[in-house]
Amino acid sequence: MVASSVSVTAVKWWFAAEMRRMREKRGLTREQAAAAVRGSVANIGHIETARGLPKPLELERLLELYGEPERVEFFQDLRLRAKRGRDWWVGFRETVPGYLHLFLGLETSAVQIESWDAHVVPGLFQTRATALAMIRVGRPDLDPDGIDRLVELRMSRQREVIDREEPPALWSVIAESALRWPVGGADAHRAQLERLIELAARPSVDIQILPFSVGAHLGTDGPFRILSAPPELENYPGCVVVEDRVGVRYYDEPAPLMNYRNDLARLRVQALKPEESVAYLHHLLKET
Repeated sequence: MVASSVSVTAVKWWFAAEMRRMREKRGLTREQAAAAVRGSVANIGHIETARGLPKPLELERLLELYGEPERVEFFQDLRLRAKRGRDWWVGFRETVPGYLHLFLGLETSAVQIESWDAHVVPGLFQTRATALAMIRVGRPDLDPDGIDRLVELRMSRQREVIDREEPPALWSVIAESALRWPVGGADAHRAQLERLIELAARPSVDIQILPFSVGAHLGTDGPFRILSAPPELENYPGCVVVEDRVGVRYYDEPAPLMNYRNDLARLRVQALKPEESVAYLHHLLKET
């Protein structure tokens, strides 16, 4: 059984990814899978892209075809969770861009979140004042009510991810430049540094600062997140999330996932150790 904190959107994504992986592992085409269950190729495609779910008997036949009938109970549980559940951000649906729904689901459900941020403090760590200043600049098309809704969404993300009873392990590498910008003014800047110091004291959070002194590094292409799935999804390796101004890209194939993991490992080596980073945050706070 998958833990109850897992997002419904994430369940659908994992379900689709695992059904596709099992079929490909057996060397079967979508046409062959469809013929085995007397269904359509389009239906198999919908199952494998998280746009639809198989019926119970159809699911059993597919798992038998894929050589994993012993996983029927597990997948039936996933199927029921996907059909009956709701995601925490349902009240923000008019505010959340369509491309962010999957990201919110995977982030909420991750047991570990590793990240690199080159320009700004990551959203999960931002104070309300920092979030307000960033969203005002990034979304000049929105009226004050729309901006307030996005700020509240970001604060809700923090409550749902890092402030819950059993939070995921967070390991964040942040460039020094992101910490020196006085986003929102001097008072907001100081409050943001104090927030990072407070977060770094939590057992579930590790923060490392990549100082200017390291010179050239691998993070110049921009920020990314590595989200690790719950252990119940033993065959799903996790995914890398890369966001820009127009959307989000997800990589869960072994090669790109390993490339990003290696890049983050090198950034960690170059960055100050967690305890050194906290000392440096105190130093920056005194300077502001």
